[in-house]
Amino acid sequence: MKAILMTAAGEPNVLQLADIPEPTIQSPTEILVRLKAAGINPIDTKLRSRGTFQPDRLPSILGCDGAGIVEAIGSEVTKFKVGDQVYFCNGGLGFHQGNYAELTTIDEKFAAHKPKSLSFEEAAAAPLVLITAWEALYDRGNLQSASPSRNVLIHAGAGGVGHVAIQLAKLRNAKVCTTVGSEAKGRFVRDLGTDLAIAYKQTNFVEAAIAWTNSEGVDIAFDTVGGKLIEQTFPAVKIYGDLVTILEPPTDISWKVARTRNLRFSFELMLTPMLLGKADLQIQQAKILSECADLFDSGKLKIHVSEVFQLADAAKAHELLETGSMTGKIAISI
Repeated sequence: MKAILMTAAGEPNVLQLADIPEPTIQSPTEILVRLKAAGINPIDTKLRSRGTFQPDRLPSILGCDGAGIVEAIGSEVTKFKVGDQVYFCNGGLGFHQGNYAELTTIDEKFAAHKPKSLSFEEAAAAPLVLITAWEALYDRGNLQSASPSRNVLIHAGAGGVGHVAIQLAKLRNAKVCTTVGSEAKGRFVRDLGTDLAIAYKQTNFVEAAIAWTNSEGVDIAFDTVGGKLIEQTFPAVKIYGDLVTILEPPTDISWKVARTRNLRFSFELMLTPMLLGKADLQIQQAKILSECADLFDSGKLKIHVSEVFQLADAAKAHELLETGSMTGKIAISI
């Protein structure tokens, strides 16, 4: 099969198209998937530049997100049949093969039926950001459908995780404000249901969030940017509120404001179950994808893919993602 191999840690040119042996089913509960598309995520570019979690096992195939058609099944598979369309977040960290390839294998428990309303490219772009936003808001932030609704601040709302998080928050009856870097992105997030788009380059987002919440602060702040923005967000969160981040805080951060306001601080890393080999947690994430498939097909959720590349152009996709300021997601068509 054709696949993109990461031959070493480095710049995008370490990603090379190659012909390699096809994978085969190794356990009775595995399925063999003919991949039609793969998602591109920041974790892919980070692993490419610094090395995978198994640096001694190069060359490696990157790509956590995939979507395709079941081509063969193990003897104990019951969830899928040959010909079924699936999507999933699995592999690509240096252990199991990733999805920049024509074929892959996956345990049936970790995959979900692809939303019928999505193209393969859209489906492949969705899993990692769906699970990240779902766990961050619903599990870490404890955002539940309730009245009165809660106020949520989402940083970088036009980004891959952000644009999904807006929609998931609105589905739980929340009021949403989000930071954006341009008027075009402001229009984009308002179309997704955002109540207040804050142009952070011209407006102090803390002052805007405080004014928007009648001086209380938001119930939940969701950070998808990291760095000093984590600390800068503390005063925008109400006393006893929640702040969830998908990034590691800098070492020089001051926690004084967070402590004074008695904030609850949470991390969200959806890769933890895969990294630590926790199959039961991977099964729960597959259930999230199944629930989201119903939301897609009922028109309550959508994924925005801004660019689609061919498999041979994976390096170009990495170059684009590393420029930053993406709207939505990038996908590879296979």
